[in-house]
Amino acid sequence: MPDPMSDASFPADPAGLRLSVVVPVRNEAGNIAPLVTEIEAACALLGPFEIIYVDDGSTDGTAQELARLAEARAHLRRLRHAASCGQSAAVRTGVAAARAAIVVTLDGDGQNDPGFIPAMLAAFEQAGGRAGMVQGQRVGRKASGFKKLQSRIANAVRRRVLRDGTRDTGCGLKLFRRDVYLALPYFDALHRFMPALVRRDGYEVLLVDVIDRPRRAGVSNYGFFDRLWVGIVDLIGVRWLIVRRKRVPTVEEAV
Repeated sequence: MPDPMSDASFPADPAGLRLSVVVPVRNEAGNIAPLVTEIEAACALLGPFEIIYVDDGSTDGTAQELARLAEARAHLRRLRHAASCGQSAAVRTGVAAARAAIVVTLDGDGQNDPGFIPAMLAAFEQAGGRAGMVQGQRVGRKASGFKKLQSRIANAVRRRVLRDGTRDTGCGLKLFRRDVYLALPYFDALHRFMPALVRRDGYEVLLVDVIDRPRRAGVSNYGFFDRLWVGIVDLIGVRWLIVRRKRVPTVEEAV
C-alpha cells in the first residue's frame, strides 16, 4: 500500500493527477488535521491526487494549522480569501485552481466521510462519458430535529420545482468533471443547484448514499441561508435557466 505522505506519490506534472479534493473552510482549525489524514487514506490507492483547502476568511487558527500540515505535504495546497465570501465562492476558488480533470468537494467540518470517495469515483468512471457528476446523499443525518425539518422542506420544494431527481443537494460530498462545473453559471448557493444545472447541460447525475457524521469540533460557520434553505430568487432563476435551455447540441468535427 503506497504511503499517502510520500512525495513520490504526487508527481510535479499536473497532468498526472487523477483527483483534486477541494475543501472550503471557515474557522475549522480543530477539524483540519484529522480530515486531511482521512482524505489521504481514502485516496492513497486511487492514484496521484492533490488536496486544496480554501480558507474563507477564517479568524481562528485555521491558516496556522494548514501551514503546519503543509510543511510535510507537497500535495496540500492552501488558498485564502481575505474576507469571508461564502461557501459557494470558496468552492469555486478551489475548483478554478484544481489541476485534475475530476474534482471532489467535501465540507471541512468532518461530517462528510472521505471514505466514500472511491465508491463515487468508481460509479463515475463506470458510467463513462455520459456522467457529469456524482452527488452524495446523506443517510443517518447528525443534526437537530429543527435542522432536519428545515432541510426536508427545502429539498422538497427544490425537487418539486426543478425535478432534478435528487433528494439531498445539501450534501457537500460531490464528485464532478472540472470543465462541466466551470461551464455552469456562477451565483451564490450554486453548490445546492448543481444536479439540476448539470442535467440541464445534458449530463447524467449519479447518486451515492453516504453516511452523515457528527461534527468533530467547533460550531457551524455558515448561516441559515448558506446551508439550509433554498432562496426563492435562486430557485426561480435556476428554473428559468432550465426552461430556457431548449436543446443540448450534439457536436461533431468534420474531417
